Amino acid sequence: MSLEHILLYSGLGLLGLVLGSFYNVVIYRYPAGLSIIRPRSYCPRCRRTLRSADLIPIFSYLFLRGRCRYCREKIPFRYAAVELAGAAILIALFWRFGFSAGFFKYMPILSLLLIISVIDLDIQKIPNLFVALILGWALLWQLFSPALPWLDALLGLLVGGGATFLVALISRGGMGGGDIKLLAALGFLAGWRDLLLLLFVAVLLGAIVGIAMIIIQKKNGKTALPFGPFIAAAYLIALFWGEQIWSFYFTTILP
Repeated sequence: MSLEHILLYSGLGLLGLVLGSFYNVVIYRYPAGLSIIRPRSYCPRCRRTLRSADLIPIFSYLFLRGRCRYCREKIPFRYAAVELAGAAILIALFWRFGFSAGFFKYMPILSLLLIISVIDLDIQKIPNLFVALILGWALLWQLFSPALPWLDALLGLLVGGGATFLVALISRGGMGGGDIKLLAALGFLAGWRDLLLLLFVAVLLGAIVGIAMIIIQKKNGKTALPFGPFIAAAYLIALFWGEQIWSFYFTTILP
């Protein structure tokens, strides 16, 4: 790897860390009905306003050893994980797409999916606003730079919303309304074929994690698992490796 690429990836990583810090603000404040702009960041326990030195992504967490400077309350590692995920999104997108249209198309999508996933883990609810932003962004690209035939996009929307709604009815609440809306939006973005892959991978990941929780944490099979993070992970897999997976399926599994 050339020095130019090292510097480029490093710059993208730093930018991603800063964006991840902002995502943390959105994740904490939006579900609580708070402004994401004002006031300045503060400790949720002691309410002290944090200094600029306390807000440097990752480095402040490491320097403060994961604790508030003022009250010594432990800072959840999740905050650092979201910042790292923000960096990983930009680096991975550049690795996959370079600075092409794909980079700028999918960066907001993956960022919103990250925010949605953590909020779903926190409160087991997917806010409609973020799903609407994904659908609106997908619609803009479909109107001005379509990557799919309109029929494929609309079928993805219908399958994502309709089929999963039927699953929710049959399972009597096994899938929430937010999951259905999110799958409809991603179906419009990805098309019906990749939506089928997305659904399969999301269910598979959910089953693996659910079984692991039963074995490791002694939870029963009725414990609710937020499905949003599995949908987001499955979309990421479909976006980066969907073509290879379908090619393997058609040439090896179904020759």
